[in-house]
Amino acid sequence: MTAPTLPTAPYAPFAPDASNASHATGGADRAAPAGAADGSPGPEGGTARPGSPELLRSVFRRHAAGVAVITAESGGRPAGFTATSLNSVSAEPPLLSFTIGTGSSSWPAVRDSEYLGVHILGEHQRELAGLFARSGADRFGPGTGWAAGPHGVPLLDGVLAWLVCRVVARVPAGEHRVIIAEAVAGDPAGEGRPLLYHQGSFNALRD
Repeated sequence: MTAPTLPTAPYAPFAPDASNASHATGGADRAAPAGAADGSPGPEGGTARPGSPELLRSVFRRHAAGVAVITAESGGRPAGFTATSLNSVSAEPPLLSFTIGTGSSSWPAVRDSEYLGVHILGEHQRELAGLFARSGADRFGPGTGWAAGPHGVPLLDGVLAWLVCRVVARVPAGEHRVIIAEAVAGDPAGEGRPLLYHQGSFNALRD
């Protein structure tokens, strides 16, 4: 190939694998109270806090993010993990991005694969999201429906939408890598409503 998991409760919106628990939005910390050591004013009478990993975690626990599963084929075996850092980057060309920690069990497969699968999960797939986020789990065991798709990428059954993407860049970002990939095939026609990640748990979308 060309080169260019969390316990049962998910941690980080970037790649909720157990090995990413120390990432900026990870951990089971509670939302921090207002009030900064420097006493700088904030909106509605609050005070600004100095930048820190704890501050970033607390803020991003308030951010509702969509839930995706990223898959790859490595050495003839499927690999994959739950991520909530998926972003559209460009329409022309069709680029997306996500992040993964270099300590993640799935990092070697993502590092070495030219093509990846990106799956948008529905609210009926909370168990699947938890399975692919759980460290040491048999993610492609008998209970997981999947098949090899274009370029041999493992594709999961029953998702809202999927893409097969060609990796175009792996950008260092601290202990993580930002993966930028170009969509080469896909299907947006799955039925259902999206699964969300918010305040440390998977949630259904409310109207």
